[in-house]
Amino acid sequence: MKKALSLLLALCLVFALTACGSAPAPAAPAEEPAPAQEPAPAEEPAPVEEPVEEVELIVFAAASMTETLTEIKGLYEAANPGVTITYNFDSSGTLKTQIQEGAACDLFISAAPKQMNALDASCDADKNPDGLDFVLQGSRINLLENKVALVVPEGNPKGVESFDGLIELLKAGDVFFAMGNSDVPVGQYTQKILAYYELNEEELANAGLITYGTNVKEVTTQVKDSGVVDCGVVYATDACSAGLEVVDTATKEMCGQVIYPAAVLNVSEHPDAAQAFLDYLTGAEATAVFESVGFSPAA
Repeated sequence: MKKALSLLLALCLVFALTACGSAPAPAAPAEEPAPAQEPAPAEEPAPVEEPVEEVELIVFAAASMTETLTEIKGLYEAANPGVTITYNFDSSGTLKTQIQEGAACDLFISAAPKQMNALDASCDADKNPDGLDFVLQGSRINLLENKVALVVPEGNPKGVESFDGLIELLKAGDVFFAMGNSDVPVGQYTQKILAYYELNEEELANAGLITYGTNVKEVTTQVKDSGVVDCGVVYATDACSAGLEVVDTATKEMCGQVIYPAAVLNVSEHPDAAQAFLDYLTGAEATAVFESVGFSPAA
């Protein structure tokens, strides 16, 4: 009996220990696979800026274009980064001589065909007696037309009202008159006017009735600022820029057309850039500047 009771107690103890033992931990749920990531888009390489070519254009131009071309320079350089325009303004005869003697120049704009002809190998010996060859063939154009004007200082003390009136005063020896030198286009046009009226320039000069200027700007200054001369002959555009009173303009019969030819030179270091600037000078923006002072496109 005691053995049976001991056996029973032993079995109860086994069952109790089993019930008190730790239950096994539940299995961890399987992890879901991470979603595949989209590959990052490849970055486009930054555009490479082409370096701007630095070009200095040297432009020789008649003095009568000083104001207009200076304004155009600002417009053109603003629209064409890298291009710098350097001007040399003077009488066309002086500029022609400088080119002939080897001065660096890309583009030449003369106030008359004569000086351009003397550098153009396509012209015959009458117009180009020295056989000079500086004009890049195919680039020459007639760019602008101007007018020859008779101007008077403020107050017009001699009462000069026309070329006819000037001629009468010259014949009477009662006027002091300013004109350009014979190697200056405006002077050459004035000589034609005197010849049209059959006056002898040398006699008038010897009589002390004429004073000369080395270019049209000098003649303009003599009329406007000197207080000495009674009248002078300049271009209509210079009269406009200087605020001078124009009392008459010369007709074609008196002195011919006042044509401004322009051409790229074959000694230019930048002929393409020079041609591009010349093309711009014929466009609407530059033409508006020219017309604002009295130039007109050459017919």
